[in-house]
Amino acid sequence: MTTFYDEIKVFGHELAETVKKLIHEGNVRRIIIKNEQGHTFVEIPVTVAAVGAVFAPIVAAVGALAAMAANFTIVIERVPDPAAK
Repeated sequence: MTTFYDEIKVFGHELAETVKKLIHEGNVRRIIIKNEQGHTFVEIPVTVAAVGAVFAPIVAAVGALAAMAANFTIVIERVPDPAAK
């Protein structure tokens, strides 16, 4: 199975909402949040985050990160969507 990566840049106030949307996508395997200097703040395995009980604390932690810096890069590890074939 092929894995590919996307990178998006977001402002701090957009971070939590963007991560929520990514978690709900079906082909995202992992989310990595980095600061402006490229240092990794957190890596989220989305297969774990998709479980309802784990989802809320992860989004709360991501929201707290947003106060630490103005700009973030989100690296998204994806697997191909099997329905797209």
